[in-house]
Amino acid sequence: MKLRRYFLFETPFGICGLVWSESGLIRVLLPDEPARLEARCHALGAGPVQDEVPPAICDVTARLRAGFEGVPQDFSNVSLDWSEIGESERAIYSELRGIGWGRTTTYGALARAVGKPRAAQAVGIAMGRNPWPVIVPCHRVLGAGTYDGGFSAPGGVKTKTRLLALEGVAIGNQTPLLPGLFADTAPDKA
Repeated sequence: MKLRRYFLFETPFGICGLVWSESGLIRVLLPDEPARLEARCHALGAGPVQDEVPPAICDVTARLRAGFEGVPQDFSNVSLDWSEIGESERAIYSELRGIGWGRTTTYGALARAVGKPRAAQAVGIAMGRNPWPVIVPCHRVLGAGTYDGGFSAPGGVKTKTRLLALEGVAIGNQTPLLPGLFADTAPDKA
């Protein structure tokens, strides 16, 4: 097994985490309690960073913080460790990386884009398994008719709605919220 390290960091949404290997980013952990984040990192076989945080991880950290403040970000060039990702999910995640800030797609459209027009449910399963939320922007995938489609990260659909609102996207007939105007900035505890 490759050497894995993790780093927890503060964002406007709460404490997040990154797990990486020499091949790239393995996991993005959205806001949660530090003890739960550390437990998840240890379960992935990662230890805390021992020396300095590598420049590439510092860059991703800074860009995530900025994104959580509503500053448009493009993560399509972030190196990912694909070693535990199957071929079908790789195609889905690769296609999804092209859906930029403030844009959305649907499960069905993403399935069609990867050449599997009847695989919307498989796309939904892949979104639930996405190891790199925000970097691979699964929050930008909606059900038909702009239905939220769910979100498996801590905070669930509330987190998805907040991420989209930062990008100026409203789900259904909601009005987009301006960054920093959330009544409750802490995610729901799962």
